Amino acid sequence: MKLRTLIVDDEYPARQELRFMLQQFKDIEVVGEATNAREALNLINALDYTVLFLDINMPGMNGLELSRIIQKRPNPPLVIFVTAYEEYALEAFEVNAVDYLLKPFDEQRLGLAIERVRRLVEQRSQQPPAAKTPPTAENGRLNRLPVEKSGKTILLDQNDLIYACTQGDNIYLKTSAEQYRTRFTLKELETRLDPRLFFRCHRCYIVNLTKIREIVPMINGTYTLIMADGKQSEVPVSRKQARKLKELLGIS
Repeated sequence: MKLRTLIVDDEYPARQELRFMLQQFKDIEVVGEATNAREALNLINALDYTVLFLDINMPGMNGLELSRIIQKRPNPPLVIFVTAYEEYALEAFEVNAVDYLLKPFDEQRLGLAIERVRRLVEQRSQQPPAAKTPPTAENGRLNRLPVEKSGKTILLDQNDLIYACTQGDNIYLKTSAEQYRTRFTLKELETRLDPRLFFRCHRCYIVNLTKIREIVPMINGTYTLIMADGKQSEVPVSRKQARKLKELLGIS
């Protein structure tokens, strides 16, 4: 099981060093970085993270304040504080921190913190699941899309969709393992897909916001999205839609 990870630190070298160290742990998947707490909060609202590596001293809202906010969520990400200041340790554990890493630290110490995360994730998985609701959208329609594969019609759960795209005269829906053809146009798909989860980022693409792994800024003011599928597919964002995506995710 991959542990979806967000690094929050206002210093670029610190983020890069931590990302490098985390590469040694095969179950850690760094899917985002934030330079401040507000940016992190917007990313957390858009995507589900398993663990946050969170700095404390940052401009504006500090890491402790952010942790207090996210603890109010029904299933908050686990928080590991990463800081150069030892005086905040007591406050950190008052907001349910998993661990408190004092810079500089080595891979062995980092490994102990990650092991604590693994144990907590395992405990969560053993808790009785909440009652599931039928797969229907708020407008009453089934939360499934009819798609074609090998001459058969399959009902695809929207939650499994990573992105939809045009290829020539055809429209395809991409999941983590398969690619399906659909008779819907992208415009028709926009009306059927949950607008809280899906975004028309380009005239040829609709993406699932919860399946975005990285957001890469380009020189011309656009973005390239790295998606969370096996191929880490790259999806373009048009300049016009880049502005909307920034507003949606709270990226300054």
